[in-house]
Amino acid sequence: MAFSFRRSDFPDDFIFGAATAAYQIEGASFGGAGPSHWDTFAATPGNVANAETGAIACDHYHRYGEDLDLLRSGGFDAYRFSTSWARVMPDGKNVNPEGLDFYDRLADATLERGLKPFLTLYHWDLPAALADLGGWRNRDVASWFADYSSIVMDRIGDRMAAVATINEPWCVTWLSHFWGIHAPGLRDIRAAARSMHHVLLAHARAIEAMRAAGHGNLGIVLNFEHANPASDAAEDVSAAACYDGFYNRWFIEAITRKTYPEVILEGFAGHMPDGYEKDMEAISAPLDWLGVNYYTRSNVAADPEVAWPSLKSVPGPLPKTDMGWEIYPDGLYGFLTRLHRDYTGETPIIVTENGMAWDDHLVDGRIDDRERIAYFDTHLAAVRRAIADGAPVKGYFGWSLLDNYEWALGYGKRFGMVHVDYDTQKRTPKASFEAFRHAIGGN
Repeated sequence: MAFSFRRSDFPDDFIFGAATAAYQIEGASFGGAGPSHWDTFAATPGNVANAETGAIACDHYHRYGEDLDLLRSGGFDAYRFSTSWARVMPDGKNVNPEGLDFYDRLADATLERGLKPFLTLYHWDLPAALADLGGWRNRDVASWFADYSSIVMDRIGDRMAAVATINEPWCVTWLSHFWGIHAPGLRDIRAAARSMHHVLLAHARAIEAMRAAGHGNLGIVLNFEHANPASDAAEDVSAAACYDGFYNRWFIEAITRKTYPEVILEGFAGHMPDGYEKDMEAISAPLDWLGVNYYTRSNVAADPEVAWPSLKSVPGPLPKTDMGWEIYPDGLYGFLTRLHRDYTGETPIIVTENGMAWDDHLVDGRIDDRERIAYFDTHLAAVRRAIADGAPVKGYFGWSLLDNYEWALGYGKRFGMVHVDYDTQKRTPKASFEAFRHAIGGN
């Protein structure tokens, strides 16, 4: 099974890449890395499937050359990776030279293979020592993050094609501090309100520091999820609008409009940091590009049994991935055009994550993941439609290069274009990887 597109169907400067994240693939027990709040979270019984951690993961720390060779062989243009805060600053204060040396080698190895390095400075591995001080609830996290960003960029910033501050602030904050599904596992409205502001302040301070040091092509990666009313009933329509407010509008409106959605501020009344309004000017400093992560939609229904937000997600009718997520490529088209029209104008947009988990199995040494091929194909068709309608989409990164640690779900869900045997660490490219190789001109 092959894709329906070729590289020539996209603009000449369009970038095809694959994405990963440090804690999910590197192996957090290597190279002098300190404990992150994910290690703490995973060590707490009941938080992570099978109590699995990122201690070994895909051993990318030692196998990065092999993984970059795969990317090059697939014809990809770029590699999106993250640096681990807990590896660079194990105690949150002092620099680990071994950690910086690793990212120095990784940057050079990426360039040696003709790949563009796309760096994300934070993909969820907050040093446990900083979590002990309140983490994202503590306003000081903004200066901590700016310092860390400067340390990383002083070492490898000269070789980065693009840099994002933070990956998916919604997951860093709401998912982790209000719903308690990710580290630090809180269910606390005050913690959620404060972290949702402080994560943007940290982004702003890092941007300021990097700009002052002369670095360019800076952005942030936001995740979006289409909020579909479960019915035409007024209460379900209102619930979906609230979901859209805390999931999709909160971060982009702060960055582009210097404001937060009123419907969410009402729910956070009495819990926002004092004087937060004074930070909005810094938070809305112009960006060079915006990263968009998109996977699915939620069918949202009103839930009168919940005080606020009075909503719940209910099963929908569309085909689903192994995560139980509905496959809805029109949602990606919708966000790319909506962002261009309502928020970002001509600022370049890059799809920094898009992909699906599937119950993959090796059969005679191969994985025929045609469902994933179809997923990528329909979503890249949505990207082409958005470009045709004027959205300045400049690239697409499939999630993920490798099967990896899927956070609270452990190693049970496989998103990779390359299969990883976690016992032997053997890599096996799947049919979806070969489809990319054929479509975008790999050798």
